[in-house]
Amino acid sequence: MTQGSRYDLLVVGGGINGTGIARDAAGRGLSVLLVEQDDLASHTSSSSTKLIHGGLRYLEYKEFGLVRKALQERETLLRAAPHIMWPLRFVMPHMPNLRPAWLIRAGLFLYDHLARRELLPGSRGIDMRRHPAGAPLVDSIARGFVYSDGWVDDARLVVLNALDAAERGATVLTRTKLAGAVRAGGEWHAQLQRADGARLDVRAMAIANAAGPWVGQLLHDALGRGAHHSVRLVKGSHIVTRRLFDHDHAYIFQNPDKRIIFAIPYEREFTLVGTTDVEYHGDPSQVAITEDETRYLCESINRYFKRKITPADVCWTYSGVRPLLEEEGADNPSAVTRDYRLELDAGDGEAPLLSVFGGKITTFRKLAEEAVDRLGSVMPIGKGAWTAGAPLPGGDIPGAKFEPFAAKFANEHPWLPANVARRYARAYGTRAKQLVGSAKSLADLGHEFAPGLFEQELRYLRDVEWARASADVLWRRSKMGLHLQPGTTEQVAGAIDAWFARSPASIAQHTSSAIPG
Repeated sequence: MTQGSRYDLLVVGGGINGTGIARDAAGRGLSVLLVEQDDLASHTSSSSTKLIHGGLRYLEYKEFGLVRKALQERETLLRAAPHIMWPLRFVMPHMPNLRPAWLIRAGLFLYDHLARRELLPGSRGIDMRRHPAGAPLVDSIARGFVYSDGWVDDARLVVLNALDAAERGATVLTRTKLAGAVRAGGEWHAQLQRADGARLDVRAMAIANAAGPWVGQLLHDALGRGAHHSVRLVKGSHIVTRRLFDHDHAYIFQNPDKRIIFAIPYEREFTLVGTTDVEYHGDPSQVAITEDETRYLCESINRYFKRKITPADVCWTYSGVRPLLEEEGADNPSAVTRDYRLELDAGDGEAPLLSVFGGKITTFRKLAEEAVDRLGSVMPIGKGAWTAGAPLPGGDIPGAKFEPFAAKFANEHPWLPANVARRYARAYGTRAKQLVGSAKSLADLGHEFAPGLFEQELRYLRDVEWARASADVLWRRSKMGLHLQPGTTEQVAGAIDAWFARSPASIAQHTSSAIPG
């Protein structure tokens, strides 16, 4: 891209909603520029509980429309990327003092039938004294329920949406912020600022503000606009411990304060526990878990598991700020809707501005589709919705069946250690062959920065997936940071950062041809 380049759509925000909108719009033939002030998925979108779910607990708040929409999206997404998303069974122990069994059964019946299911089995009651999921739990728990939802590698989902957008012609610029934009001559004149201080002037027919926690700030500071809607910032924190149980089911636990806590198998060796809901008023980029939140999550787990945990058992934590749609009368952060609103500002023939308020990761594709449809009401868009049946990069796995694909990939690369072959298949799907390239041995993959992390993968992540630093690799595009030997994290991160400094990526990568100005 060059100074003065012109695009149909400038998307601000490299989280799940921004990349989803960029992908949808690029696939409809629009020239798209996506800018993200940091790395892709570096804030809210990599800090979720990593579930593709309808939101069982939202039924209690009578959010039937939201739950139905999310349930409809589950199987659409599971088919689109079976390497990074897969079905997961959830166990809910019954605690008679919290919710009666009839109420839980009624909720699960609704959950099973609000939307059509083909991939996911329905719910059922279980005897905890006989089911494997009952073994880790305290002896007083005699019965429970099992139901289905899905798991997602949230940060990779964001990257794959950005990659699909780029392969359909979009320009994607990370570490680039929108400094300001004004309407002039029926279009937006925008100034971008890169991390190195360089500035770029571009023009766009429309802007989509998908800045998440910064949606209001961007409107006020960079665009000089107000809005009818606003977001309420709610912090969600998670802890990761060593594996607390050996089976492949997840748990959903009811707390006396009516909150829900999940305990989920994570990265083979760990258990993910979360989340909290805490009102947040600080800088969203500086969010972090507190000691009180850590204790709360440990205590929540200890009500159910025989094996007790303390903050000393926590291996890793992460926190994110959820920009929830502000509503009147929702004092409890847990009761704030996870639905979204799209606000279109396009009066008197002015250049359109569409802002996204709220949302959840499960409904991102539908949100993006609706956003581009809304823009289509005020600007020419020649093609209709298309993403419902389209796989994401690497997701074109035959029959959406991951295990046979992973076995075949491992057989085709017998020189790869089994754990590395499986990780490549999981993270990259059919693109794993592109990562491996012509390599025929581990030596061909280059320097090994950490067990199973070779220079070849760093090159792929730099050239294809916008990775620019060790955190991009170790904590977002993979969770390999969790698997490093104690005391080696800083050393490995330093070596990776030094490699990126020696091998910088071209700014021009993943750019489309802008419309001549």
